[in-house]
Amino acid sequence: MTDLSAFPITQRWPARHPDRLQLYSLPTPNGVKVSIMLEEVGLAYEPHLIDITKNETWGPEYLSLNPNGKIPAIIDPDGPGGQPLALFESGAILIYLAEKTGKFLSADPAERYQTIQWVMFQMGAIGPMFGQLGFFHRFAGKEYEDKRPRDRYVAESRRLLGVLETRLANEGGEPRDWIIGDYSIADIATLGWVRNLIGFYEAGEIVGFKDFPHVAAWLERGLARPAVQRGLEIPSRT
Repeated sequence: MTDLSAFPITQRWPARHPDRLQLYSLPTPNGVKVSIMLEEVGLAYEPHLIDITKNETWGPEYLSLNPNGKIPAIIDPDGPGGQPLALFESGAILIYLAEKTGKFLSADPAERYQTIQWVMFQMGAIGPMFGQLGFFHRFAGKEYEDKRPRDRYVAESRRLLGVLETRLANEGGEPRDWIIGDYSIADIATLGWVRNLIGFYEAGEIVGFKDFPHVAAWLERGLARPAVQRGLEIPSRT
């Protein structure tokens, strides 16, 4: 049996199945990237719910796995060379799992790097900007009398939706079903954030989501996938 006792996080969240990949997460737009990917590729894994509302990511056990104190993170007991590997940052985890399983990341060098660039687009633009809009539109920031911060993130979120719309519309050719050719980690990285923008953040009207029909169709296709539906609820909040 695999021994994960060298990882302090297992003292707080014990591994009942240490031979399985350990997922430490919460069903947020960042968290579900990894649970969706794991459901898509079919790897055996054990999810642990990390309650960010109770500041569990700032305890010493979690920080031993991710010093940045964010979810998600994983421990793969069967990492490179058969040795356990701890990994944080959702984009890095998606690339790792794609390479480990040979799924959702093309082996063709050009397409591979194009896919990674769209993952980075989500990581560096869509996630941070949509998250800021959520704060100023739905959460504490909505009480601010000065609406300039909110309007800044509305405009930037709308611009980013436009980038995605142009990509999917593929002017001069057939509209794309997915961001890069076949369904890939670029789609997995982005689906939860667009869903959250118009759902949990209730920002669909303020960003004019109706103006992006190709994004809406892409989102519908993605959310119809059974693995996506399962991954959106993992780890269970109950």
